[in-house]
Amino acid sequence: MKTLLKNGTVINYADNFQGISDILIENEKIIKVEKNIEEKADKTIDCSGLYIMPGMIDMHCHLREPGGEHKETIETGTASAVKGGFTTICPMPNTKPTPDSAIILSQIIEKAKKANKCNVYPYSSVTKGEKGEELVNFEEQLKSGAIAFSDDGMPVENARIVREAMIKTNKLGSFISEHCEEKSVSSGAINEGIIAEKLKVEGVLPEAEEIMAARDIVIAETNKLHTHICHISTKTTVGTIRSAKQRGVKVTCETCPHYYSFTEGEVLKKGTNAKMNPPLRKEEDKKAIIEGLKDGTIDCIVTDHAPHTKEEKSQELSKAPNGIIGFETALAATITNLVIPGHISYLDMSRLMSYNPAKILKLTNKGEIAKGKDADLTIFDKEQEYIYKESDIVSKSKNSPWIGEKLKGRVKYTIVSGKIVYQDKVQN
Repeated sequence: MKTLLKNGTVINYADNFQGISDILIENEKIIKVEKNIEEKADKTIDCSGLYIMPGMIDMHCHLREPGGEHKETIETGTASAVKGGFTTICPMPNTKPTPDSAIILSQIIEKAKKANKCNVYPYSSVTKGEKGEELVNFEEQLKSGAIAFSDDGMPVENARIVREAMIKTNKLGSFISEHCEEKSVSSGAINEGIIAEKLKVEGVLPEAEEIMAARDIVIAETNKLHTHICHISTKTTVGTIRSAKQRGVKVTCETCPHYYSFTEGEVLKKGTNAKMNPPLRKEEDKKAIIEGLKDGTIDCIVTDHAPHTKEEKSQELSKAPNGIIGFETALAATITNLVIPGHISYLDMSRLMSYNPAKILKLTNKGEIAKGKDADLTIFDKEQEYIYKESDIVSKSKNSPWIGEKLKGRVKYTIVSGKIVYQDKVQN
């Protein structure tokens, strides 16, 4: 089966190329990238006016299954992911039961294969039951398909256990991905400050993130290990990571579209649909996140896609669960709030959403558009503008702060292993 993409603007950070080109796909692989390919194909797609980038990779999301199927399933979550242009996603292990064994991991992988939408590479937990006490069998989990290790929203508080986990996973060529939250100072509903005072709710101190990020960097630096820090949100964390990288520390990190799109004041407009952990911060933090994305301090953009039901999110601010969905808005939010204002280029977007995640996760056949690479591609119209509506949402949950927002940039096709898994039906 051959598919030919004609006249698209290819964005490929790996070779710093942005320009009009054709792409020929045979079965699951890219076999040719050049202008004016004349070879006959089973299917030809005219990509004139469209941009083509390596398939986007989300290395931090939540699919809820097993145990939370009322919020999202692997079927609905992967459908939402491909609508958003993601060809590979890495769900976190905060499910019930926790994927701390080969059996649970295998079940998730098998269900994802049945859904047959995008690549799903799940995280294993770091500790049994995410309790922060007993380490999982890292070698066995990797053999069973774990992409890496995280205790997600239950950060490992014991520094000795974190150190041991970093050493063991690094020896196996893997890493731990830390949700940095020092629990002794992390209680609260939204960011500590004037908005929390106005709403009369307890505020989350920024130090909750900053202290634990610093701790993990110290362990990584002292022992010459790689650590990955999840969804950073504060100016101080950006500065700490920048300084560490300048010293040669093997630290990588991620942020999410909401941290460069919104500030804490969004809670006044969107209520609990603007409540997540870490919370939306101040304007100075938002600016620091943008600067970190520009200068390479922040390695990648992830969604932290976190579905919750309307009933759960309709509770008062202090009781409603943290988290928002993000698969279907990540690309448009990045174009609207980073590319169009001139903070980053489309090549940078390819670096942050495709190339770097592939490198960190050691997915050697992904993140690039080149002969022999996997035919995972995100095709979008950078000019298409629209109001994001709840009725547009494919995810089982609808908890998004982008509902009602004007966005620019719409996914037109998502191709995974040479197969069109999503095609937009909305015309310009």
